[in-house]
Amino acid sequence: MSTSSDLPLDGIRIVDFTQVMMGPSATQMLGDFGADVIKIENPKGGDLARGSFGKFDEKGLNNPVFCSLNRNKRSLALDLRQDSSKEIVYELVKQSDVVISNFRAGVMERLGFGYEALRAINPKIVYASGSGYGPSGPYAHKGGQDVLAQAMSGVMMRRADPSIPISIYPTTLCDYTAGMHLVQAVLAALIGVSRTGEGQCVEVSLYDSMIAMQLQEATCHLNTGTEINWAEMPLTGVFETTDGAIVLVGAFKPNPLQDICSVLGIEDLSADYPDLDTQKANKAHLQDRFRTEFAKNSNEHWISRLEGVDLLCAPVRELADVLDDEQTAVNQMITEFEHPVHGPMRAIACPIHFSAMDCGVRRAPPRLGEHNAEILQEFGIEVPAQASNQ
Repeated sequence: MSTSSDLPLDGIRIVDFTQVMMGPSATQMLGDFGADVIKIENPKGGDLARGSFGKFDEKGLNNPVFCSLNRNKRSLALDLRQDSSKEIVYELVKQSDVVISNFRAGVMERLGFGYEALRAINPKIVYASGSGYGPSGPYAHKGGQDVLAQAMSGVMMRRADPSIPISIYPTTLCDYTAGMHLVQAVLAALIGVSRTGEGQCVEVSLYDSMIAMQLQEATCHLNTGTEINWAEMPLTGVFETTDGAIVLVGAFKPNPLQDICSVLGIEDLSADYPDLDTQKANKAHLQDRFRTEFAKNSNEHWISRLEGVDLLCAPVRELADVLDDEQTAVNQMITEFEHPVHGPMRAIACPIHFSAMDCGVRRAPPRLGEHNAEILQEFGIEVPAQASNQ
């Protein structure tokens, strides 16, 4: 395992109240960058992600979902209903740089950990909050969740074709995007502290992150009343072959339709459909013709021919194929570590690569309350009974 001494956030201490996906993805990356992340968890079960998708061990608290989001952190299990636990949090905040949470609006305030309360303890604190919809407004107190954000932000409604049923995107697109925005917010606020000596409150929401992801589409709609949809482009699509499927992007060339026809060995349709407007109007016909031809040969055959005329294309692959790909290995996107319960484990590594430092695994994902005594002693706090190691 690597050490934090050469990492940019070495010496930065984070009190982390986050759980599930959005917040933990952010604090894990900050931990990868060298921060000391102290994960505050409920002694009765801890982070909800510990119990996701069934049990992985006899207690069901260290499953792959949890482990994928919580390396380079220490776990401190506290019953926040107890005054003694609240006092522990206040002491941690006095000696820390960042507090991060992803509760509904008002929860941190009810716990006694609102921004003004913690700022009074430590004026330099960066108080970062991730939520579903933001701290105020008509949706502020609604529960935020990835699938709901897909629906509420308009992302779920956007499809390549109106005939395609509305469906849930199966990867946590909103959580991860908002989590990375939360990382950016914390890093920018820490730079601000270094310049002014004052902390601040930063807010990120699933809702805002998904609106921001649609910046091209939204700006066109706001200014022209029209909506662009890159998946609707007439020469772009997914086509089945004899052994799988490929995706083709028919763009960025003077006459991509002519090149596609040449690859497929059919007559040049660009004479009949010479511009984008006529191609859009006849998309169904064009794609039916493409579909018939692509079905006659293999992925390898078509990709070789398409790349031969510099048309953008790729095979549509299973995740298992991606994880076993040489490029994935070259990019060092799979990391290995020793888990105290399960032994050797593999997970996805930090996707940001630095030439002068290693953002590897310094700490395995923690067991619930694993670092209670260590953390409290480090902060000079007497170890109470309810805060002993789990």
